[in-house]
Amino acid sequence: MTKIVASLIAIMSLAACASGPPKLPYPAFIQVDELEDMFMATLPGVRGKQLAGDPQTRRSSNRIDLPPSWKGTSGGMPGRSMEIFVVEGALTIADLELPPGGYAFLPAGSLGFNMEAKEGARILYFVNDTDPDSVIRSPIIIDAGLLEWAPTTTPGITSKELRNDPGNGAKTWLLRIEAGTSPPWQSSSALREGYLLRGDYHHSECVSGEEHTSQYLQGGYFFRPAGTINGGPLSVGETDAIWFLREAALGTESVVPGCIEVPTF
Repeated sequence: MTKIVASLIAIMSLAACASGPPKLPYPAFIQVDELEDMFMATLPGVRGKQLAGDPQTRRSSNRIDLPPSWKGTSGGMPGRSMEIFVVEGALTIADLELPPGGYAFLPAGSLGFNMEAKEGARILYFVNDTDPDSVIRSPIIIDAGLLEWAPTTTPGITSKELRNDPGNGAKTWLLRIEAGTSPPWQSSSALREGYLLRGDYHHSECVSGEEHTSQYLQGGYFFRPAGTINGGPLSVGETDAIWFLREAALGTESVVPGCIEVPTF
C-alpha cells in the first residue's frame, strides 16, 4: 500500500511540475509565500500577505510575520470579531504566551488587547464580518497543543475543535490527515478556507464534473465556495498533513458518490 501511495504521489508531482496548478474559478492550490506583501491597516507598521478579503465589509484573512521585539495591540474594527493562530514563534496576548498552535478568538467589542512577539512570530490573522447571530461574547485563548485529537467518521482523519459558535454555527478547527489516507468525495454547505500548517499533500477539486488535482506544500491555502465537491481517492499525502480550517456560518458536510456535475437552477 505504501509503495502504491508513493508511486501515485510521484506521478501527480510530475504532472504538477509539468503544467502547474490548475486554474479554478476560486482560489485553491495557492502557496502563500508566492503572494505579494502588503501593509496591514489593522496592525500599523506591519506587512503581511492577504489570503482573502471583502473591501465592502472589510473582512480579511491574512498571514503576518511579526518582527522580533514587536509590540502592538490586537487592532480590529467596531462590530467585527478577530481570530489569531500562531504558526511559528510565540505571541503574548493579554499576558498569556501562545506557542505554535496557540489560538485566540476575540469577539466584537474585544478591542485593544496588548500583544508582543519578543522573538518574532508568524500568525494567521482574521477579521470577520459583523454577525448579530454570534453568541460568543467572551474571548477564547487556548493552546491547541493541549487538546486531544478526536476521531472523525473517516479512519485516519482526526480533528481538534478551536471554536464552535452555537448562534451562527461558525467554527474553526484543526484537521489531521494521516499519510496514505484519502477523504471521501464531499461537500460543505458553507464556504470554507484552509491553510496547510504541516505536510506535503495532494487534493482534488471537482469543477463542473471535472476533477482537478494538485499539490499543497506547507503554507498552502484555499478559499472554497459552499457546495463545492472535493476530496476523493487522489487526495492523499505521503506525510501526515495538518490543516487549519474555518467556516463563517453553519455548514453541513455531505459525502457524495464522486466528482459529479451539480445542477444549477
